[in-house]
Amino acid sequence: MKKEKDNNLTSFEDHLDEQYGERGTESREKWEEGFEAFKLGVMIQELRKEHGLTQSQLAEKCGTTKTYISRIENNASDIRLSTLMRIIKEGFGRHLRLSLEL
Repeated sequence: MKKEKDNNLTSFEDHLDEQYGERGTESREKWEEGFEAFKLGVMIQELRKEHGLTQSQLAEKCGTTKTYISRIENNASDIRLSTLMRIIKEGFGRHLRLSLEL
């Protein structure tokens, strides 16, 4: 049974469909990928702040540079899985768990 839609409201999913196409289309998949990278950068930044670390301090703990940490946090850089794992483990003392959405 379908819910009736309030004509004055647009769901976020409908907005994405309108702006980027439906799931599975190239433009929507590109947007989804970018959004996941953005969320990852925000997560790293929040963890860093929770631990009271500057970007420089986190970079030193992980063997990378402040510029690289900044680029990750600002979604300006792709990050290798091995680097992400090192940041999570050495920078925050945590373990990375991945899941796949089917």
